[in-house]
Amino acid sequence: MTTPRALRRIPIHVAATLTVVVCLFPVYWMVATAFKPSRDIQSEHPQLLPQSWTLDHFRRAIDADGFGLFWRNSLLVTVSAVLLALLVALGASFAVARMRWRGRRQFMLMVFVAQMAPWESLIIPVYIISRDTGMLDRLPTLTLVYFMMTLPFTIVVLRGFIATIPAELEESAQVDGCTRVGAFRHIAFPLLAPGLMATSLFGYITAWNEFAYANFLIIKQQDQRTLPVWLSSFHNTFGTDWGATMAASTLFALPALVIFLVLQRHVTSGFAAGAVKG
Repeated sequence: MTTPRALRRIPIHVAATLTVVVCLFPVYWMVATAFKPSRDIQSEHPQLLPQSWTLDHFRRAIDADGFGLFWRNSLLVTVSAVLLALLVALGASFAVARMRWRGRRQFMLMVFVAQMAPWESLIIPVYIISRDTGMLDRLPTLTLVYFMMTLPFTIVVLRGFIATIPAELEESAQVDGCTRVGAFRHIAFPLLAPGLMATSLFGYITAWNEFAYANFLIIKQQDQRTLPVWLSSFHNTFGTDWGATMAASTLFALPALVIFLVLQRHVTSGFAAGAVKG
């Protein structure tokens, strides 16, 4: 027999189901289109399920000019930006969470402001600075931009995560002869794995998917472009090759999906812990 409490939860379940369907349907449509023959994609009556399957679009996407090169560029820029952000944010978050110094609250306020600022509004200033310093058309420029985009969030999450680790653990290690840095490295750092994974995934997705800066800062040197810009190459004067575009988008989304599935448990606990205390 259905209880009143169960009846009250039905609208919540229905709303949650609708939300999941709305969010996942574009992803499903992208993957389904990637496997459809071109004649079915251009049909006036598109089918929800592919009537026949083909891998021609994936072959065309992989064989397209620059696929391997742009994949390498994206991976290099993304990994470099994430590692740099983790290195800097780890020191900053430790200083904020463990030390007492003048201007600490003002520093965190500036970090929150930087996190809330829309990065698209800074494209023109960043472009002018890059042009005047001779840094246009270079991958290190994109790396620095993505580093700045992911750094505020990384500091906020790691700071909250470090605050949940009892300081007494590090103090005990210091009593046993460890330095402050040694105590953090041997005691606190191993406990930060979920937080590091959570922030790494956020930084990876942010840098991997970014298009605007990659399109504006890499203009002349085509071999310095990244995968999001490469996706636009399937649009030409004759129209858009939707099959190849969807296949390329599916290949583009796979790394982030695989990393998230592998690190899902750690990512969830990392975000939860980083939001509890600060």
